[in-house]
Amino acid sequence: MAKELDRFDRKILDCLSTDARMSLTELSQRVGLSKNPVALRVKALEQAGIIVGYRAILSTQRLGLSHVSFVEVKLDDTRDAALKKFNDAVKNVPEIAECHMIAGNFDYLLKVRTGSMEAYREVMGRRISSLPHVQATSTFVVMEAVVEQTNPPLPEALD
Repeated sequence: MAKELDRFDRKILDCLSTDARMSLTELSQRVGLSKNPVALRVKALEQAGIIVGYRAILSTQRLGLSHVSFVEVKLDDTRDAALKKFNDAVKNVPEIAECHMIAGNFDYLLKVRTGSMEAYREVMGRRISSLPHVQATSTFVVMEAVVEQTNPPLPEALD
């Protein structure tokens, strides 16, 4: 990590990760510093790449996207050119919420979000199966999300 986080930085990150629309006045009151130092710290956290953006968190339930599947993907070729081709193509499938290259018995793990099993089958049949170099897939359907984070946990403070 390029920037060491002190307790004020951690409090700023905690507050903004809960409510990014919070005013600087309210943020400074919660952090226990005046507005100018808080504004400078927020700017420094942005410049350090710790805060990479601000966004609205959407309700997948209310949008009708409550069906989640995890898909193991095995490729027929894992040389650099094949991996790049797969990586580029997988980014164009909007139903794929996450894609991770994995070390183990398969090559990638996808998190796929759709509105129903029928919609998932359509995405699997038309999009995922036809991605470059896909040899085999295995699907695991989520029954219940017990923990689902929108922000990573902050590392322990050293101060």
